[in-house]
Amino acid sequence: MLIRFNKPYGVLSQFTPEGRWRGLREHIDLPDVYVAGRLDADSEGLLLLTDDGQLQARIADPRFKMEKTYLAQVEGLVDDKALAALARGVTLNDGPTLPARARAVQPPADLWPRDPPIRARQNIPTSWLELVIREGRNRQVRRMTAAVGLPTLRLIRTAVGPYNLDGLPSGSWQEATV
Repeated sequence: MLIRFNKPYGVLSQFTPEGRWRGLREHIDLPDVYVAGRLDADSEGLLLLTDDGQLQARIADPRFKMEKTYLAQVEGLVDDKALAALARGVTLNDGPTLPARARAVQPPADLWPRDPPIRARQNIPTSWLELVIREGRNRQVRRMTAAVGLPTLRLIRTAVGPYNLDGLPSGSWQEATV
């Protein structure tokens, strides 16, 4: 079994809550399913869960380099220089990243509201970019956008390999075809 879950902001990639963060149990009450790859509590979007250990490894293990697609709302305006740097790979404190596919995009028309909303600053514009990576380092997308001068305000994973959100509402899950 493979579950697609649209993880809301403030939910951990584990079933038990911790501190101020909620757990998956509030949304998914299925026995013997486990997270295949993590998503930070302050990030939203596609989280995959499965009861199949081999499938879990194929999805989560960096050796398989499954692509992950993110939408990031960033502080500042995305420009060609930042996109080129992301496409080459940027150097982070734990070493250089692999090259990414990066492009500026329009704000998603069908995006659910975030609770709480992101902070808005009157004199600083925001923009959106799509980033496709094959790694999964801790807070990698946030660190990559910051490295090119575009701090991430909101981060949504829209796809992992062939699996995507496909209109799944925030906080909802659905069984997927493997």
